This record gives sequence, structure tokens and C-alpha cells, in this order.
Amino acid sequence: MKKEGDQAELPRTSSQIELKSVYGASPLPGEFPFTRGPYRTMYRQKLWTMRQYSGFGSAKETNGRFHYLLKNGQTGISCAFDLPTQMGFDSDAKMASGEVGRVGVAISHAEDMQLLLHKLPLNEISTSMTINSTAAILLCLYIHVAKSRKIAPTELRGTIQNDILKEYVARGTYIYPPAFSLKLVADTFRFSNAIAPKWNPISISGYHIREAGSTAAQEIAFTLGNAFAYVEAAKTAGLKIEDFVPRLSFFFNVHNNLFEEVAKFRVARKIYAEEMRRRFDAPPAILALRFHAQTAGSTLTAQQPINNSIRVAYQALAAVLGGAQSLHTNSYDEALALPTEESALLALRTQQILAEETGIRFVADPLAGSDYLENLCEELEMKTRAILGRVDAMGGMLKAIESGYVQKEIQHAAFEAQKSIDDGDQKVVGVNCYEMNENPPKNLHRLNPKVVKDQLSRLKKFKAKRKSKPVESSLQGLEKSVKQLSEAGSSDVCEKILLALEARATLGEISDVMRTVAGVHRG
Repeated sequence: MKKEGDQAELPRTSSQIELKSVYGASPLPGEFPFTRGPYRTMYRQKLWTMRQYSGFGSAKETNGRFHYLLKNGQTGISCAFDLPTQMGFDSDAKMASGEVGRVGVAISHAEDMQLLLHKLPLNEISTSMTINSTAAILLCLYIHVAKSRKIAPTELRGTIQNDILKEYVARGTYIYPPAFSLKLVADTFRFSNAIAPKWNPISISGYHIREAGSTAAQEIAFTLGNAFAYVEAAKTAGLKIEDFVPRLSFFFNVHNNLFEEVAKFRVARKIYAEEMRRRFDAPPAILALRFHAQTAGSTLTAQQPINNSIRVAYQALAAVLGGAQSLHTNSYDEALALPTEESALLALRTQQILAEETGIRFVADPLAGSDYLENLCEELEMKTRAILGRVDAMGGMLKAIESGYVQKEIQHAAFEAQKSIDDGDQKVVGVNCYEMNENPPKNLHRLNPKVVKDQLSRLKKFKAKRKSKPVESSLQGLEKSVKQLSEAGSSDVCEKILLALEARATLGEISDVMRTVAGVHRG
């Protein structure tokens, strides 16, 4: 598309009405406090990244799905890992039994990562990895593979989720005590800034908070509360605001109430920018909140699953109207199984139709000025700030989590939401209204039992081929750095993890060293 300003080249409607990139008064998109969006022209200049979440079974299978989606127009990859990988266990660990490759891809060592990323242009695409407790290890594995291909870490673009605080309240895949985990997150900020400056070292996630049952206001408040805790931890570790704040990214849910969801994204940007300036004296130029959005898994139904495609389309519309930088659309069969190729492709096509056929990309923040939307924003901001005030009164998110306040608030909201459905006050098509008898869907994705056998065989061969002394030496060096991080709050843990991986240590061995030194959190 040619430069805006050349009036002859402005986009037009079917009735030949020329469209400006933005309507309304100041502040405009791209201006503090970024209520209307982080960039001046939004999608007219650059479409959101279409990033379908994939990961199952073996690294080879998942790599095949990545290539399939990229071939069909996906513009970034997003990887799901199995529970053993998320919890720091190799596939042959006793704790991994029955879970290898089940809800994501199994990654135990560098050769697994090589297979996962086989023939992917790592210096051309951006990669998102949904990983938290072992985020530092997966980031180092990614860098290790890139270096083996002569791709400099400075060329890499992507995100590790690395949002450990929400694990204590919403998902449960934590390993270490919260205080140590915060120090480890800060170390990844330091490391990525020095080694891979284009990489986002965290995706502060409201998604799982909402999936656990929170309201929209709670999703904003607890997500931003976590963000402020990470900034404080990074400052305590000696990092400067300008060295890491520009690379902070966020991850929000997109639920069913279309206008409330649009308001949610606008309010999140506004509160973040204003509070970061107030709390940390951060300059406005670096305070544009950028976020990835994913349609709500909790709204998918096993009943009449094809209806989920319609829910996903409306949720995707809300994300784009709200200014998402990146979007994943769920597949209609995900309430029953991992997506098939067919359902994943339909989910991708949902985004592509939205981008290419609706005209939504040509005007930034098109709903701004609506009395209804602006009122929703005001009310939602008031509720969100009230929750943040209670968190601050407790001493911040770490204290609020340790006291159980956050968990109780989410649980109460989840109970009320489910009660509303059970009582029939909140209608869910196919569940409590417009029900029908139906046969179970056919051709669902199933995990190939051979995957686990092959994974364990390859892990055994990997360990047999390596030399033990370099592994032991690298793990000893890591142990010293972890002790220093635990005691002093700053260290070079990530560099030591990278060295251990290069010496052919496994994810489980590295995690075991850290477990031994830092301890294990018992929630």
C-alpha cells in the first residue's frame, strides 16, 4: 500500500468513500496514554501477527504443523510444550509418565529443539513460546539452535511467556518459590537485553487469569499488578527502566462480551501507561502496551462444537477492534481434543478473512467516541483501579498472592459466572439453550502412542553419546550462579544455562540443579 497522504491511494469503501486512517480528536493512536492504540496508523501500516498456537507429541510432528501453517499464510509461530517440559522434567523422568507429548511438544534437550525448529527461518519469523518455570532454559535452547545455524542472537525476534506470578494463581506450573522465581525472571530481562535485544523476555498474561474465571476488570488489574511486580524486581536487580520496559509484552484473553472486551484493551493500555509513569517515572515514549490476544478457550463447548467457529470469529473481531498486535484464534474442536490440520486451518482463515475482506484494517480505533464504549471504559477503569488499590494496600502482587487474596477473588468470580450459566441467566447456545441430540464428532486428533517410545529412545541415545565431564562441570558452574542469584539477587544464571546446554546437559538436569538450590514451592 502506498504512503498515506497520497489522496488518490487512500483506501475506499465499495461506495468509493475515502477512508482516513484515524477519526476523532486528540489523543490519537500512538499518543500517551495510548488508549486508542500503540501506533498512529495501526493495521493500515502493518497487520497484526497471525500466530496459531501449536504443539503436540514429538518435535518432528509439531515442526510439520508449523510448516503447514506458515505455508498457508501464518506470519509467526507459537509453541505449546507438554507438562513435563513446563515442569522441568525430562521425558524419561518418573514424574513425566503418562504426560509426554500430551498437551504440547516434548523438549528434553538440544536435539529435540533442533527438530522442532527444522528448516524454520529463525532470522525472518517471530516465535512465541508458552513456557514459564523453564522459560530461561527454552530461550537458551532457541538461541543455541540459532547459533548452530550461524544466526546471531541479535537477529532473533519472539517472546517467552515467562510470567511466573500468574502460575501461582491460575495455572499451577510453578517450580520454585515465588521470591526466587521473580529473581530468575529479572535475570532473563538482563540476559535478553544483552544477548537478544529484539526478543521480548516476558508476556505478562491475563489470559490464564481469565480462563480461571476472573472478570474483565480482574484480568486487567491482576495482570498489571504482576507487571509492576516484575518491573520492581528488575529495578532491584540493578536494571534500568529503558533497558527492559520497551520489550515488555502482554497476553490477554478475548471473551464473548464484544464491547466490554474492546473497552478492556483500551483501559489496559491507559492504566499501564499512566501507572508506569506515576510509579516508576518511566518516560511516556516507552509506555505503549503491546499485546498478543487469544480467543477464550473457556467459552468453547463440546456440544455443537462447530458453533465455536462463530464464537471465535466474534472474539477475533473484538481483539482487532481493541488493537491487538498479535492474535491466535482457537480451533472449533479444542474442547474435545488438540486441533486437526483442518480445524487449525479454518481458525487461521478466520483471521485472514477478517484482515482482507472486512475493511477493518484501514481505520485505527474505529469505535472511539461511541457513548456506549466510552462509558464502558470509564466504568471498567474505575473497577480496575479499585482492585489495584487493594493490591497496593497489601504490599503488591507478591504479598497479595501469598495471602491468597488473588486466588479467592478469581474463585469467587468463577463461581458466580458458572452459577449464572447453571441458572440459565447467561445463555450458552447448545449448552443451556437451543440444545439438540448429536453424534460425537469424528476425526479428532489423537496422540500417536509411538511418539512416547520414540521420544524416550532418542533421549537415551542423546545421553549415551555425550561426555560426562563437560556436563558435570557446566552444571557445577550453574549451581554456583543459582546460589548467587538466590542470595544476592543478581547473577549470570542464563549464561550458565546456555553453557550447560552447549555441553549437552538436559532440561531436566538443569532444572534439578535449580530445584536443589532454590527449593520447590508447595502451593
